[in-house]
Amino acid sequence: MKTIDMKKITAIAAFFLLVFQTSIAQQNITVEDIYTGKFRTAGLQSLRSLNNGTEYIVLNYNRDRTQTLDKYSYATGEKTGTILSSEEIGIPIYSYEMNDSENKILITSQSESIFRYSSYDKVHVYDRNTKELTPISDHLVRSAALSPDGTKVAYVFENNIYYQDLKNNTTTQVTKDGKNNELINGVTDWVNEEEFGFVRAYQWSPDSQQIAFLSFDEKEVPEFSMDVYGNDLYQYPYVFKYPKAGEKNATVKLHVYSLLSQKRKEINLNRNEEYYVARINYAPTGTLTAQVLNRHQNVLDFYYVDTAGNASIAFTEKDDAYVDVSDDLTFLQDGSFLWTSEKDNWKHIYLYDKNGKEKRQITSGEWDVTAYYGYDAKKQRIYFQSTEDGSINRGVYSISLTGKKKRKLSNKIGTNRASFSKNFTYFINTYSSATTPPVYTLHKAKDGALVREIKNNNQLKEVLKDYQFSEKEFVTIPVNGNDLNMWMMKPVDFDPKKSYPLLMFQYSGPGSQQVANSWYGANDYWHSMLANEGYIIACVDGRGTGYKGADFKKVTQKELGKYEVEDQIAAAEVLGEMDYIDASRIGIWGWSYGGFMSSNCILKGNDVFSTAIAVAPVTNWRFYDSIYTERYMTTPQENASGYDENSPINHVDKLKGKYLLIHGSADDNVHVQNTMRMIEALVQANKQFDWAIYPDKNHGIYGGNTRIHLFNKMTNFIKENL
Repeated sequence: MKTIDMKKITAIAAFFLLVFQTSIAQQNITVEDIYTGKFRTAGLQSLRSLNNGTEYIVLNYNRDRTQTLDKYSYATGEKTGTILSSEEIGIPIYSYEMNDSENKILITSQSESIFRYSSYDKVHVYDRNTKELTPISDHLVRSAALSPDGTKVAYVFENNIYYQDLKNNTTTQVTKDGKNNELINGVTDWVNEEEFGFVRAYQWSPDSQQIAFLSFDEKEVPEFSMDVYGNDLYQYPYVFKYPKAGEKNATVKLHVYSLLSQKRKEINLNRNEEYYVARINYAPTGTLTAQVLNRHQNVLDFYYVDTAGNASIAFTEKDDAYVDVSDDLTFLQDGSFLWTSEKDNWKHIYLYDKNGKEKRQITSGEWDVTAYYGYDAKKQRIYFQSTEDGSINRGVYSISLTGKKKRKLSNKIGTNRASFSKNFTYFINTYSSATTPPVYTLHKAKDGALVREIKNNNQLKEVLKDYQFSEKEFVTIPVNGNDLNMWMMKPVDFDPKKSYPLLMFQYSGPGSQQVANSWYGANDYWHSMLANEGYIIACVDGRGTGYKGADFKKVTQKELGKYEVEDQIAAAEVLGEMDYIDASRIGIWGWSYGGFMSSNCILKGNDVFSTAIAVAPVTNWRFYDSIYTERYMTTPQENASGYDENSPINHVDKLKGKYLLIHGSADDNVHVQNTMRMIEALVQANKQFDWAIYPDKNHGIYGGNTRIHLFNKMTNFIKENL
C-alpha cells in the first residue's frame, strides 16, 4: 500500500474481473437485490474431519427436506458413505457433535435461540454401533455435551447441571441450587456469553469421571427489562440480568463434581477482589486449568487445579491496558503448552513448560498471528494465520516447535482461511479478495501444494456481469501522525473533473477491522449501489482498530470515542481537500460502535460532517455492559471524565447537520434506552433530527422485509440530505 496523494488517489486494486465493457448495458443494484440473496456466495457446508484424517463429514440438507451426515474423501471429494440420515432415525438433524472415539453422535433436532450464542435444544444420542437412538430429557435443554468416552451426556436445565448415563439410562442431577435470575450453574450469564464468547461453562475431564463447572450468583445483579410487543392485545416485559458499567457483577465460582462420589467441591482460588473466569480446560493429564481475570481485565492468572482440588497460579500475564482472552491453548504430551500473547506488541505464539515458565517465543515480527489452527505432534509443527502479507491481508503458515523452518502454505494475496484435517494431512483453504469471490481449494498441509479445487463462485461472477459495480481501492491516508488503512469506491463513470458528495463508513471498535482485502459483504454492495448513484464512499480504520500492533490498538484506553473520532474528522478533512470531493457534503454512518462514532462525528465534527446515520448506537458508555466497557474504560466511578466527555448524549447542543437515529426495540445488547435517552437530550436541546424504531427487533435489526425497509430508509435519507 502507498500513501494517499492529497489531490489524487491512485488505486492499487485492479478493477473487478467482471467490470465492464462500456458498450454493454448494465443496471445498478438495488437494496432488494442485496437482501433477497441475489448476490449470495456459494459456500461449503460446515464439515468435521474424521479421526482418520482422510475423510470428513458434511451435514447435507437435501431437496426432499431430509438431512444426512455424509462422508467424503479429502483427496478426491467423492462421497464415501452416509453415516446417518434423518429419515432413518425419524427426527431432523439440526446440528451434531461426536465424542472422541466417534462412536456416539449427539444430535440437536430442535433449537430455540436465547441470546447471541445460546439456545434451548432438543437432543438425542445415536449409537453408531447399536444403531440405537436415545432421547436426552423430555425438555429443551442447554449446552448438552457427550463425555469423552461417549457413555454419558451432560446438559443444563433450569440453571442446573444434569447428566444421563447411556448404559443404564439413569439421570443424575449434579446441582440443585440453580434458580432463574438468581443462580446459574454450567452456562454463562448474559454478559459473560456476550463478551467472553462462551456459553457452556462446564467441562468433562478426559477420563469422563469429573465435571468442572462455573456457577454465577446473580442475585445482586440489576435487572434490565424491555417490552415485547408481539401480536397480542398487551405487550409483556422481558426481564434479565444485565450488569452495566460499574454495577454489580455476578459472583463466579469454580467447582468440580465427582461422578464416583457424587459430590461437588468449590475450588478456592484465593482471591479477595472481584474476578472473571473466562475459560476452564482440562489438560490431557487430567489437570484442570482456569484463566482468571481481575475486573479491570489487565491481569490474567493461569491456574492449575490438582486432583485434590488445590489451585495454584502457573503464570500471570499483565498489560497496562487489558489482556485479550482466546482459545489459543494446546497442551503437549510432556505437559508443556502453546499460548498466544501480545506481550511484545504483536500477537505471537509462545511455548511454556509444564510449570508455566516461558520456554521460547515461536513466532516473531511486526505482524499478528490472527488465527491459531493447531499443533501436529507427530511432525512437531504449528499451523496459523497471520498478517505477514500486510495488515489488510491474511496468509496461512506453518512453523516448527523450535520456531524455525516457517513455511507459507497459501499462495494468493488476499484473505486466506484454513480448515485442517485431524492429522494435519490436508487443509481446505478459503480464499477471497476485493476482486475475487470465495474459492475453496484442498491443499497438502506439508507444503501447501494444491490437490484440487472444491468449489468456486464463477456462477456469481456471471450474475454480476449484468450489474454496475464500483471498484474498491486500497490506500493509506496520513492522519494524525499515522498512515491509516483506507478503501474508497467511486462511480463506474467517475469523472475527476466533477465534484461528488462523500459518505464515510466505519466501525472503529477496539481491535476491529473494516479495511480488509476480502470479498464483498451486504454493506459493500449497498455502498457500490450508492457510488453508482453519484457518491464517493470511503472507509478508514483509525487508531484503536486492530492488526497494526497492540500499541496502536490500545491507544484509546480510557478514552473510547476520542482518538477514533479525531481520526475520522481528520480523514474527512483530508478527503475534502480533493478536487473531486465536495467538502460541504460529507456524511458518515455506522452500526453499534460505528453508530456511537457517527453520532460523535456529526457533533464534535459539526463543521466537517453535514449528515450522519447511527444504527443501534451506544450513546453513553454508562448504559453498556460491565465486561466490555470496563475492559477499555475501567468503571465510571474511576473514570467519569472518560465516560462523559466522549459520549454523544453530552454533546447534542453541537448538532448542525442532518441526523438519523435508528434502533430495534428488543435489542438485548445495546439497549434502546441509548436511543431514547439520546432523543430526549436532542429534544431538550431543541435540535431537529429523524429517527426510527423497529419493534421487537434485536441488535441485528432483521427478519422478513426489515433489512430491505431499513436500507431503503437509509438510502432515501442520504439522497435527500447529502
